[in-house]
Amino acid sequence: MAGVGSAVRRLYLSVYNWAVFFGWAQVLYYAVTTLLESGHEAVYAAVERPLQFAQTAAFLEMALLVAQILHGLVGLVRSPVSATLPQIGSRLFLTWGILWSFPETHSHILVTSLVISWSITEIIRYSFFGMKEAFGFAPSWLLWLRYSTFMVLYPTGISSEVGLIYIALPYMKASEKYCLRMPNKWNFSFDFFYASILSLAVYVPGIPSCLAVILYSVVEIKTRIAMLFFSSWD
Repeated sequence: MAGVGSAVRRLYLSVYNWAVFFGWAQVLYYAVTTLLESGHEAVYAAVERPLQFAQTAAFLEMALLVAQILHGLVGLVRSPVSATLPQIGSRLFLTWGILWSFPETHSHILVTSLVISWSITEIIRYSFFGMKEAFGFAPSWLLWLRYSTFMVLYPTGISSEVGLIYIALPYMKASEKYCLRMPNKWNFSFDFFYASILSLAVYVPGIPSCLAVILYSVVEIKTRIAMLFFSSWD
């Protein structure tokens, strides 16, 4: 019975990882081809639907994102909820709260750097986990890519996120979109403009800890590759 449960778990996670992998591969393909053919101003229009699907669009992808959190809760994967939830939250906020809500940001070059950083990161990540679940192993070069590319993709990704939030601030303030003013029956007020400023402040303390994780990961991956190399001589 335990063997059947393990097989079902691996099949489910394998399908999940490869489905998300192909979604992000489509985003990267559209982003790069549009960038080369039409320039960065046209990138968002080309990737909007596949980006929303790969990130959160449609009920299927929303279920996959919720499942990603549940994986950590029920132990299907080892990724902690404390690490998964902030990442999903920030991606949701950028995808829907910034890019979809404020079209004025669409033509900025930071959209291109954001989409490419996100997609390369997720293509490597989900192909790594897909290989592990489907075949029981991942090649050492993919293991190296998973950790080493963060040294480039993390700075480009987070700077693009912060930059796009900052660019959208004037449009938030002018439009008062998603704001709730008093008086109202709930006796509660909310200002999306100031909430977004607060979100920028949240990035600041998170950067050093994420950099520490990256540096630790680089050391860990070099150790693993070295162990694999020397074990092959046994």
